[in-house]
Amino acid sequence: MGDRLPPLLDAVLCVGTDLELRATLQHIVDSAAELTGARYAALGTGDPGRDGLTQIRTAPPAPGTAVVLSVPIRVREEEFGDLYLAGRQDGAPFTAEDERLLRVLAVQAGIAIGNARLYEAARQRERWIEGAAAVTTALLSGGRAADALTTVAERARVLADACAGVVLQPTAEGGMEIVTASTYDDPDDIVGATIRPGSPVLVQLLGGEPVFIDDSATDPRMTTHVRHRFGPSMMLPLRAEGRLIGTLALPRRRGERPYTDTERLLATQFASQAALALVLADARRRRERLAVFEDRDRIARDLHDLVVQRLFATGMILESTQRRGPEPDVDATLTEAVDALRSTVQEVRTTIFALQQPPADAPATFRGRVLRETAGAAALLGFAPSTRFTGAVESRITDPAAGHLLTALRRALAAASRRPGVSRIEVAVDVTATLPDGRDAVRLTVLDDATADGDTGTGTGTGTGTGTTVTWQAPL
Repeated sequence: MGDRLPPLLDAVLCVGTDLELRATLQHIVDSAAELTGARYAALGTGDPGRDGLTQIRTAPPAPGTAVVLSVPIRVREEEFGDLYLAGRQDGAPFTAEDERLLRVLAVQAGIAIGNARLYEAARQRERWIEGAAAVTTALLSGGRAADALTTVAERARVLADACAGVVLQPTAEGGMEIVTASTYDDPDDIVGATIRPGSPVLVQLLGGEPVFIDDSATDPRMTTHVRHRFGPSMMLPLRAEGRLIGTLALPRRRGERPYTDTERLLATQFASQAALALVLADARRRRERLAVFEDRDRIARDLHDLVVQRLFATGMILESTQRRGPEPDVDATLTEAVDALRSTVQEVRTTIFALQQPPADAPATFRGRVLRETAGAAALLGFAPSTRFTGAVESRITDPAAGHLLTALRRALAAASRRPGVSRIEVAVDVTATLPDGRDAVRLTVLDDATADGDTGTGTGTGTGTGTTVTWQAPL
């Protein structure tokens, strides 16, 4: 064995130089073949799911090659696997010295594998911790709830080396539905897939327990129409503060390696951290939303209590002066000032109503729907149209009349945006108008300052256009 000691020492040193597990195992196999002159060497693991490995070998064995020599590899007190040799290159049988060399290499291999496992576990844990921290930071930085779920699914998919990251949420019928997905391919046919009520897997999922599946395509517990695409899978509860937010599913493709125990543990911990971040992000959005409402209430009160009252008092003074002053020029000027003040008061009141609308929701009131249309037109016009309401619009305008009026308003605003030279648009909604036959009516007037001819208003009711004024009215 003396002349083979230097190569053995080199092999031992080579085995311990790499901390990556697969590379370490390959060094062991290559060194075993080189030391013994074997044409074929392989290392089989006793538990492929433990490290995500199946077999490491030098080259495919020739047909009919029998294993001639094998020694066990132990990592601490655990049976890791076996190191196999077959077919010496010189055709001679393996000797007792070959077996001793192989056993020495196996002992060193056990130490190297233990170190590589520790390093790999630490590296995996670091990646998952960093991933959970990144998700928490992203969720707490703001954004919509749907974007938050997508962030969780995307980051988990990358960390788990899965082919998809999927978030399911409970349905009203008692099942679960995929609400967001991150995949290499188009996720559209995955989103919307459901696990039917009564499915055995739902008992665990709705109870907040993780589910680990060896093969999604063949597992009878899986009932979605996309299950045939996937193999090993983890389904992890997103649960925080006693509330089940949903389930995070991380499937791999069919035939890919199973998840290791370490990966399952780290993914479960990630899901718990992500669920807590989702709850905190939702609470933050609610607080910010409440702050917006409170700030809007304050602004509305200030506008009403200070601005409107001062404008109204100024108008009263001007009207009093108008009654005392018989001079024509003064009277015309005062009349114009009073009209301007009344218009300003109406616009301030309109602003107060707009402040009462939820920031990101569809307006629930007719005023809000009109203001949404004018706000949308502002993006094209470069300025916001002024809006004025006359009468009890919320109580008097019916749903059919409101729909027709909004259609007419959209057309009038679109026409105004196409006319050159428009720098001001006034929108007026008056529910105190009457038709020629005496019936109560709602009148919409859209006035702009363009010099070109205007369009005629259209819709249910009558429409007339003169210059840049569009009028639309319909019975209430």
